[in-house]
Amino acid sequence: MPESTTGGPFIDGDVPPGKNSLVPSATGIRRAAMDWLARREYARCELEQKLHRRFPDATAAIGPVLDQLEHEGLLSDQRFLESFTRSRVNRGYGPLRIAGELRNRGLPPPSRDATAEVDWLSEARGVRARRFGEALPAGPVERNRQMAFLQRRGYPADVCRKACLPPRDDA
Repeated sequence: MPESTTGGPFIDGDVPPGKNSLVPSATGIRRAAMDWLARREYARCELEQKLHRRFPDATAAIGPVLDQLEHEGLLSDQRFLESFTRSRVNRGYGPLRIAGELRNRGLPPPSRDATAEVDWLSEARGVRARRFGEALPAGPVERNRQMAFLQRRGYPADVCRKACLPPRDDA
């Protein structure tokens, strides 16, 4: 059986007029999807886009392959959301930035349950301290600069304000 230059086995099939390529089989599509899933989690829509770019002539075969991967538990949007959210929190990004990135990828923002365990104020304080040091801003100009930095990282305005002020003792 001929091998493609993109790494999957091909079978002869109906090729649109003017094309000299072979149509990829479901096995080749599955192999490519499994190779990508072995490296990291993907959302279904992300993986579908990658497969369409790699196999433009096999649009009809991609959907059933993805359905089978979901049925087998190898492809999960929920697992991707959890993994993506955790990685972005670890990089110091806030909830607004994370939700925006997910929206750009065509996914819903993480549920409140998924992010409920994250203390966004302490995360923002940690990010601020790593960037500007432990000392709190000396004046309003420096405080505004640090708050703007945190807002660019995706933290809400109230969290940014609290992160740049001394902690209050509520006890």
